Parts: sequence; C-alpha cells; structure tokens
Amino acid sequence: MNRRPDPTELRARGRELRQRVPRSSHAGFQPAPDRPDPLETLAQQDTTRVPELVPIRYGRMSVSPFAFFRGQAAVMAADLATTPTTEITAQLCGDAHLANFGTFATPERRMVYDINDFDETLPGPFEWDLKRLSASLVIAARHRGFDDEVGSDAVRSAIRTYRTKMEELANAGVLDVWYESLDDQQILELLDDRVAEGALDTEAAADARKLFDRAQRRTSQHAARKLTEVVDGEVRFREDPPILSRTAMPADRLERMSRYLEHYRESLPAHRHQVLSRFEVIDAARRVVGVGSVGTRAYVVLLHGRDAEDPLVLQVKEAGPSVLEQHLGANPHPPAGRRVVEGQHLMQSASDLFLGWLSGTGLDGQERDYYVRQFRDMKGSVDLERISPDRLVAYAGLCGDLLAAAHARSSEPAEIAGYLGSGGRFEESLVAFSHDYADVNETDHARLIEAIADGRIAAEVGA
Repeated sequence: MNRRPDPTELRARGRELRQRVPRSSHAGFQPAPDRPDPLETLAQQDTTRVPELVPIRYGRMSVSPFAFFRGQAAVMAADLATTPTTEITAQLCGDAHLANFGTFATPERRMVYDINDFDETLPGPFEWDLKRLSASLVIAARHRGFDDEVGSDAVRSAIRTYRTKMEELANAGVLDVWYESLDDQQILELLDDRVAEGALDTEAAADARKLFDRAQRRTSQHAARKLTEVVDGEVRFREDPPILSRTAMPADRLERMSRYLEHYRESLPAHRHQVLSRFEVIDAARRVVGVGSVGTRAYVVLLHGRDAEDPLVLQVKEAGPSVLEQHLGANPHPPAGRRVVEGQHLMQSASDLFLGWLSGTGLDGQERDYYVRQFRDMKGSVDLERISPDRLVAYAGLCGDLLAAAHARSSEPAEIAGYLGSGGRFEESLVAFSHDYADVNETDHARLIEAIADGRIAAEVGA
C-alpha cells in the first residue's frame, strides 16, 4: 500500500493550490460570450423525458426564479465549468441547493437531517457544490423579499460553517468522519442554544419539533392511507392524473414491476433479500415528482407484508446521466442507478434500508436505469416559503455543516481546510459569486416566462 500523506502535508498542498487558483478568483460570475442558451440546455433534457409531462416541468419552473433554479442544474453545471476550478475532488451532490436537505429515517429508525437528493452525484471539484448552495441561498432570500444583506449573511453562514467543520474533521479520526451525523435531538439542542444566545426567535426550537413530529408520521402506513383506496375489495392507488396514474402504465404493470424488483433485489445486501421477500406487489402507478425531475420516469409500488395493515411503499425512479458528466467525465460507477446509490452511500451518514438500483427494459421498451428507495420514510424539510431572515441564516449554517461532513467522507479534509484557510476570503468571494449568479438566474427565468407567453414552450401551471 502507498503511504498516505499526513494532515500537515495535505494542508500544505491545499495552501499551495491557492497560488494557481486564488480564493479571490471564485468571486463574481459573468456568463461566457458563447454561453449556451439555457432554454436549449433544458430542451435537450426533454428529449429523453415523458413528452406529456414536460409541460408540467416548465409550469413548475415558471413559478419563480427560485423554482426555476431548482430545475436548472444542467444550466449551472455548464456555467460552473467556465469558472476557476480547484483540483480538490470530492463526491459531489451535484444539486446541493438548500431545498435538497431534509429529514429521513435510518435503518435503525433514527431520524437524521442530511442531504437527500443524489440524482446528479459525481466526483468533482468540491467548490461546485458550495457555489450551487450559496447561489440558492441568495435566490431564496430574494424570493422571500429579504434585502441583499440577508442573502449575503446566509452565504457567509454556510461557507463559514463549512470551513470550520472541515477544519474540525481534518483533525478527526477516519472513523469519526464516517460516523459524523446530525439527528433530530442534536438539532433541537443546537436550536435551544441559538435561542438562548438571542440569535433565533423563541419559537424556532418549537417549530423544529413540529417539523420532526410531522416527518416521524410520514411512513409507508401514512403513504398507503394517503395514496390508495379500496375498490371492489382490492387496495389500489387512487387515480389522480397526471400526478398519480395507474392508467398511464401498461395493463401488465404488476408483472413488470415484480420483475423490476427481482432485478433490484440483487443490488441489496444479501441479508436484506429476506426482508423484501416477505412482501408481495399489490399495485403500481406512475407519479410525477419534484421540479427538475418532472418528466423522468418515476413510479410508486405498493407492497403488503403480513396483510393490508402492513404496507411498504417503494419509489422506483429513473436515473439518467448526471448533468456533471458532460463537464467532468464519465460516470465511474455505471449504470446510472448504481452511480446514484454509490454516491448516496458515500455522502450520507446513513441511508435507506431499501436503497438499491436496477437496469431493465422500461415500460416503453427502452433499456433504462433506475434506483429504488422507500417513499417518504420520515422525510421532511424546512418550509422555505415561510422562513424568516434569521432562520434562513441559521439554516444556511446547518447546510454548510452537513455538506462539509458529506465531502469529508470522500476527500481529504485537511487539503480542503488548507485551501480555505482561517479567514473569510473564500466566503466573501462566494457572496459576490452568488449575487451575480442570482442575477443571471433571474434573467434566465424571465426568458422562460417570455418563451411560454409567446408559445415557444408549452407549460402547465398548477399541476
């Protein structure tokens, strides 16, 4: 085995990198003269999506610049490829905006808070995730009508917390880095401390407890009650097109989905085969999800264990190429479903009991890749439509903390810490970058609105 560099060497390597890629070089953003048309970039993605669902995607993206940003990961990936880039590689989320953090249940039924979307995950320059997170904070602050300084403070909070957390992890043992996690009780304790310091209003911790309580009730039993009905004595998904539809699938959907799950089972550890084998497929339906994901093939599957009072609801979601691959190179873990799962396992403190992947012939006869997970298993997130300025700044710090831990598992924390240093130069650079990118995002959103208005793009608003 090769000798691993010690933390002192890694810090020195990070500091040396500043000579080639100064921290100040990340400040600001100006679109390249030959920047691809953002609407054309989005249209290229449409060619592989379900045609009748594409207008829903544009309808959801049209709602606001923040909604547009959530769906434009491919656009920003192309923009990031034109910016100064370090040589420090980490496993990237690829879509690390502030709405892609939330609660979920571990196999031990702990509720943790972490990154929860890995459709675009790929190894790449660590700062790309930070730039997407920072831009999302400024865009969200503008969306809420806050002044520019709130957005700036949110970016500072996220990047400062990322920097200090990475410094902490640079001094931690390897296993300590891997065990790093934040559960609901730890977050409540942190909030109580912030309230005591006067940094947050007195209701912050109470509201967080309500969020966790709601998330704890979001289980397969809850999903089955919400999404199914009994017709002629049989349990089946409710027909609510286009969002939830059994009729959008072929008549032999149960046989096909059973075959899917047989292939998927092979991606699970052997000891979990036994758990899955105790469930029977009862029904399946297509379900529209998210903003950027609308139009990709996503299904929910209802399974029963002991009886109808013992349900399991799985989501089978199409996995395509990461938007980063065009700029950073090919997927190192083909097929695409495996890329998502491997990236998630690498970045999360703990992952869903049923997280797995498969490849197979899709319902349209084309070979497609998918990943599988439980549907809404204790999943919850902060209500960004009602968040206050002080809570946005605090939440930004939480996101920075979690992103640092996620990156530290696949990179060299000491090297990143060496590059970032102990001052605020990198933070201020990303403040400038984020405001400039928010301006560009608003212009791109306005172009979408114009294209919808003049009929060049079909959009279905409200679906």
